[in-house]
Amino acid sequence: MLLSLCLQVLPFNNTDVFEKVIKQNKDDIATVIIEPVIGNAGVILPKERFLKDIRKITEEEGIVLIFDEVITGFRLALGGAQEYYKIIPDIVTLGKIMGGGFPIAAYGGKKEIFELISPLGKIYQASTFSGNPVSVIASLTVLSILFENRNKIYRSLEKLQIKIRKGLHDIIEDLKISGQVNSIASMFQIFFTDHPVIDYLSAKSSDKSKFMKYQLELMKKGVFIPPSPFETCFISTAHTEEDINKTIEIMESVIKSL
Repeated sequence: MLLSLCLQVLPFNNTDVFEKVIKQNKDDIATVIIEPVIGNAGVILPKERFLKDIRKITEEEGIVLIFDEVITGFRLALGGAQEYYKIIPDIVTLGKIMGGGFPIAAYGGKKEIFELISPLGKIYQASTFSGNPVSVIASLTVLSILFENRNKIYRSLEKLQIKIRKGLHDIIEDLKISGQVNSIASMFQIFFTDHPVIDYLSAKSSDKSKFMKYQLELMKKGVFIPPSPFETCFISTAHTEEDINKTIEIMESVIKSL
C-alpha cells in the first residue's frame, strides 16, 4: 500500500500525461526515472521530442531526472543515450555491457548531488562487492577498447543492425504478415502485431504465442534470441556481415513456417 502511494508508473512517449501528473503532484515527486530507450519491453524508441520535454519539465519543477542506462549505456554510443540524444539527466545508472561479461554496476551524476553522498557527504552508500577487482579490471579493459575504437565499432554495429532491420522488414512485406521491427544502434526486436510499438501497451499487442514458436524454431537452427518479445536482441562486435546474412535467411525460413 505504501509503495503505491510513493510510486506512479506513466506511459512512455506521452508528454501530455507526464506533464499533467507532474504539475498535479510536483511537491510530492522527488525523482523521475526512465529508460531513454526501453529495452525491457522489446525495443521502444522515444518520439522525437519526448526526452527533451521530460528534461524540460523536470528542470522547471526542480525534480531529479534519472536515466536508467543499464542497457543503453555504452551501447547506443560511447556516452550512451545521453550522447545519442544530447540530453543530460541528473543521475545515470549503468551496468551490463561495461563489465564485458563480468557482473558490475555503476551510477553517476551531477556534482551538486554526488557531493551529498559518502565519502564526501552524509548520505551513506556501500556494497559488499563494491570495487571487485576482477570486475573493475574487466570493465576498464572493455571501456578502453570502446574508447580507442569508438568510431569504427559503433558505425560497424549500426551498419549490421540496419541490415537485419531491412531484412526483417522485407520478410514482413513479402509474406504479408503482421509485424513491426524496432531498432537502434546495436539493438533490435520484432513484434508480431499490426500496430506501431511506441509504449508498453502497444508492445503487449504482439502475438506472444507466435513469438515463442519463432524463438524456438530459431534456436533449433542455431540462432539464439531472448524467449520473449519483451526483451531485446543485441548485435555484438563478434558478429560479421556473413553472420547477419545467414541470420536473415534463417529468420525468413522460420517466419514462413509459422
